Amino acid sequence: MKNCWYKILLLLACSTAAAWAADTYTIAVIPKGTTHEFWKSIHAGAEKAKLELAAQGITVNIIWKGPLKEDDREQQIQVVENFIGRHVDGIVLAPLDNKALVAPVETAARGKIPVVIIDSALLTKAITSYVSTDNREGGRIAARNLGRLLEGKGKVIMLRLQVGSASTEEREEGFLEVMKKDFPGIYLLSTDQHAGATRDTAKSAAENLLSRYGREVTGVYGCNESTTAGLLLALRDAGLAGKVKFVGFDSGETLNAGLKAGHIDGLVVQNPLNMGYLGVKTVVAALRGEKVPAQIDTGVGFVTLANFDDPSMADIVHPPLDKYLK
Repeated sequence: MKNCWYKILLLLACSTAAAWAADTYTIAVIPKGTTHEFWKSIHAGAEKAKLELAAQGITVNIIWKGPLKEDDREQQIQVVENFIGRHVDGIVLAPLDNKALVAPVETAARGKIPVVIIDSALLTKAITSYVSTDNREGGRIAARNLGRLLEGKGKVIMLRLQVGSASTEEREEGFLEVMKKDFPGIYLLSTDQHAGATRDTAKSAAENLLSRYGREVTGVYGCNESTTAGLLLALRDAGLAGKVKFVGFDSGETLNAGLKAGHIDGLVVQNPLNMGYLGVKTVVAALRGEKVPAQIDTGVGFVTLANFDDPSMADIVHPPLDKYLK
């Protein structure tokens, strides 16, 4: 009888320990980079999820780490591999490259570490969920609005980001799709130039394009925060800011100031705070055995001076970073 009670108590102790362990998770959140405001909003969203889960009695330890530059594929691969080696419970990843990050993510999946992909797609089925903007629709929104601003005629430059970035490639293709279909009177001066990973390289690429096409260009499109910022700086230096119709992607202090100054006509906006939040919530739900959607759309909109102060835009154009990033 004593042995029987001992076994029962031991089983109860083990089940209690297991239940406690199931309420504590270490989640690695790996962005494409760490400098742009977009990624800071992702980080804030992850911390928001952590606080909300804590209120439910679920402890989440967030480890935030990514490459310094948004073109350092090798460093991001190493970051993912290091977290796999540390046996984190789950990973939330914004892959720099839709192919290069496949192998480490599939390694994580084989190790029973769920991976939720955010922001930019990855060419593998070995993921738990994909949380992102409808990037192709974002590109279409940009084209519709730039075409409207140009009244269906003019000459346009589109500045790409970099090869392998699935999110921006979809925005570029969505833009070209609508431009070619709906605006035959608009001539595409340049659509094949890449800006590179930083504002400085984007500005340099934009300066080269304006040096070549500055006398004839009437509209420009940047497909992310850094390309939009690079175009803005180059247009200002060339004396073309406010004279050339300009639609960009993402928001942030520099881009918002450009919008208010009349140097940017409109911005296609995502909700990176919500993306980081849902990334963490989704991977924790999966770890707890809950069924999660294969894909989650975090929404996309268009902001101009007319709706900049709309309350519905508050978390996007003025994300509460100080509230969550101490």
